[in-house]
Amino acid sequence: MAFSLGPRAASAGYGLAVFDRIGSTNAEALVRARAGETGPTWLVAAEQTAGRGRRQRSWISPRGNLACSVLEVIDASPAVAATLSFAAGLALEAALRTVSLEARMRSPGSENVTFHLKWPNDVLAGGGKLAGVLLEAETVAQGRLAVVVGTGANVAAAPEGMPYPAISLRDIGIDIGAEDLFRALTEAWAEFRAIWDKGRGFGEIRRLWLERAAGVGQHVSIRSDSSTISGLFDTIDKDGCLIVVTSDGRRVAVSAGDVYFGAAASVGAT
Repeated sequence: MAFSLGPRAASAGYGLAVFDRIGSTNAEALVRARAGETGPTWLVAAEQTAGRGRRQRSWISPRGNLACSVLEVIDASPAVAATLSFAAGLALEAALRTVSLEARMRSPGSENVTFHLKWPNDVLAGGGKLAGVLLEAETVAQGRLAVVVGTGANVAAAPEGMPYPAISLRDIGIDIGAEDLFRALTEAWAEFRAIWDKGRGFGEIRRLWLERAAGVGQHVSIRSDSSTISGLFDTIDKDGCLIVVTSDGRRVAVSAGDVYFGAAASVGAT
């Protein structure tokens, strides 16, 4: 099967660039934006060799896994554009549910899989990280903002030796191709991108995201380069910051960091 857009994405005017092998779909999208391309365009590769996750961590995507990015040039501030990552997380979770349901229909009796969103931009399943989102943005011509949302998903295989447990769709009994997930993702992105609506719909995106969030009400530690905040995960605010209630009752807004839940929160705090 070849990579293709879903009908809703195609009708919304998204373009498609397919690569057999590439360093990074996000990097390619930014190169195109600097050259004047405005999108909206999806870029997808059968193999990605130099992908990045948050905090410049390597994200290698071998054949069988999904590596893709969507480029859009928009009129929005960087702070507003940053909230688009929550719409991206919702789209990814919805696409995973879609392909999971399709796989179960082909294999009656297979177990139902639940997916959860981990702040700020991961999808969890079966006790491990299944997929992630990386949003990057640059100012381009006429002061507009080029926004690139990259998605990496472990479809056929999960990486080893990572600082967190990782899992693949195949590990949890979902036998689908990266092409299936990509098509479902382009459909879901068109839906949640429209709800987001240049940030005007972030209230609804926030509500939907919290319904699917991992760890709400649980003990959490968020570790950044300079400090660690621990307490109860209360909510996310109107800017997408994670709100932690500390042991002394303070409400602390965290804008970035690595999140650890439950027993792992104590380890993450050390």
